[in-house]
Amino acid sequence: MLSARIRIAARLVAVAALAALTAGCFQPMYAERTLDGQSSALREKLMGVEVPPVDKPNASREARVGVEVRNALAFKLYGTATGVAPTHRLVLRFTTSRSSLMIDPTTTLPTSENYGIDAQFNLVEIATNKSVMTGTTFSRVSYDMPGSYQRFARARAFRDAEDRAAQEIADNIQTRLASFFSAGT
Repeated sequence: MLSARIRIAARLVAVAALAALTAGCFQPMYAERTLDGQSSALREKLMGVEVPPVDKPNASREARVGVEVRNALAFKLYGTATGVAPTHRLVLRFTTSRSSLMIDPTTTLPTSENYGIDAQFNLVEIATNKSVMTGTTFSRVSYDMPGSYQRFARARAFRDAEDRAAQEIADNIQTRLASFFSAGT
């Protein structure tokens, strides 16, 4: 009984010692200072990414979603900063989908749907016009649609789903860009 407690205590001491040895090896990706005291260049690199408008037909639902994705991504990359010369261009393409999950047997109208965005992005270095990173991401969000007589509520639920999916796409792309600029690959 006593030797079992001693073994457990020895293991806990070994784990604590290993944790103490590796504690200084990690640094947050968005830290303002690196381990050696130099300022982080990740923020400046993200601010150098230009996000042109998404090519979709004017006044279409997809054009509105494209603006939503672009605005969310621009805010995540730049915040409120301005005046940095672009070093990279991020070209976005996406398709949307909508599918019914549940249908009311009385009215035969959907009561729950999924909205999806499948996005492709290409990061191009402006100086060389060479593609340095490509990727894909997707978002699927579900939303409930109230009764058949509440048309405005149904339209608003659909629009909220579009906005949530656009935010998720922007989050995914911003994380991948930060990883690219942080690791260099």
